[in-house]
Parts: sequence; C-alpha cells; structure tokens
Amino acid sequence: MLKGAALITGASMGIGRALADEFAKHGHPVILVARSEGKLRELADQISAQHKVQAHVIAQDLTDPNAAHTLYDQVQALGVSVDILVNNAGFASYGFFHELDLKTQTDMIQLNVTTLTALSHLFVQEMLARRSGKILNVASTAGFLPGPLMAVYYATKAYVLSFSEALNNELRDKGVSVTALCPGPTQSEFQARAAMQDSKLVQRSLMTSHEVAAQGYAALMAGESVRITGFSNKLLMFMRRLLPRDMITRMARNAQDRVGH
Repeated sequence: MLKGAALITGASMGIGRALADEFAKHGHPVILVARSEGKLRELADQISAQHKVQAHVIAQDLTDPNAAHTLYDQVQALGVSVDILVNNAGFASYGFFHELDLKTQTDMIQLNVTTLTALSHLFVQEMLARRSGKILNVASTAGFLPGPLMAVYYATKAYVLSFSEALNNELRDKGVSVTALCPGPTQSEFQARAAMQDSKLVQRSLMTSHEVAAQGYAALMAGESVRITGFSNKLLMFMRRLLPRDMITRMARNAQDRVGH
C-alpha cells in the first residue's frame, strides 16, 4: 500500500494547484481532486514528470451533499493511504447578500464548510488508528473578520479557522495535527470566479499562490495551529484586536467596495 500520500481538494487551479506542486516537490505522492478532470490530468502528468511521484486523479464535484463519502470510497478503491488531507476547495461570491443567488450561497456553505467537515471526519479515523497524520485546512484572513459584500464567504472561513484550532487541540496528543492556513488576497483565478476583479481589496500587490503554498507546507510540517501568510496580513490581524468590532466591519466594507465607490 502506498504510504505518505497527500489528498488535495480544489487542486486544478490557484492555491490548490500550487499546494499539489509543493507536496510533490517534497516527495509526497498526491491525490488530486476537483471538478475538471482535464485540468487534473494535465497537472498529474506535469507532477509525475517533474517530481517523479505518483499522481492520482479523482474528478468530483464537492458541492454535492454526498461528495465526501463518494470521494472517500474512491480513495479506498485506489488502495492509497492518505497521511495528509488538504481541504483547499472553496469559492466565494461578491455582492450584497440579498442580491446574490441563494443556491450559490448554500453551495458555498456545502463546499467550504460541510464537505470540509465530512472529509476531516472520514479521513481522521485512519490517522487516529495509525496515530499519525496531518490535516491542512485552507482558511483565510477573512476568518478573523466580518465581511460585508462577501458575508457568507467570510462566515465560512470563520468556521474553518475555529474548527481547525479546536480539532488541533483535541488531536495533538493522539499523533494528528491540524493546521489552518490563512492567506490574504492571493494571485489566482479566485477573484474572477467571485466576480470581484474591481474590488479595492485586490488592487494592491498580492502574494502568489506558490508563496502561499510554500508557507502552508512549512506550517503543516512544523505542526503549527494557524499560519497567517505575509507580514502585512499578520499586522492587520493584530491591529484588529485593538479596534471596536463595528469599526472593523466598516473598514472591511470600505476595503472591499468597488473601485470608485
């Protein structure tokens, strides 16, 4: 049975793709999961050729309510031992909550929260039986703040952050660690999917997906509970503690308004 594999959701683009490359670079076989089979196979071929590791592909829509169990069964059929689970898949939508499509918002909760929770529960059982394993949950600096114009997304990331910290505390003496990776806005396809290219938030200089992935891998291997990427993001997260909550909300709204507003 193959040992040491990293399962990475949302691996076809952005931070997920960079994480897949990062794990493969360090010698981990990878299981790549996303909706787009074509993009996954292209990435798998690239990883296998460049890093000489096995790269498995599972095409799965993780917004499906049964997705976690379906994916778990597919991994079992591969005969692969998942030593590292990377819950990266997620998306956002931009705009006033009452004007956004409701199904898109509930799909976001399903993917960002429910599927992540179910996958963690399913795969952690094997980790506990072995008394070894790691989970990397991709949260966000959004998890520390309320987020007008992206209200549901920010709320989902607050869940991911809180859940990860609590789970890490529960499991740390059982051989399993959980790390929440909290990047700020990052150069990726994320902004286009969220239709927020003209938000003030993404007009500044952004970290690359590979920079974020490298920090995520380092934090996971070190057993850190939370890693905020980038000095400016760390400073902002510290400063938020000193200001009234309603002021933080107004500042977040101003930062996310469209350019010219």
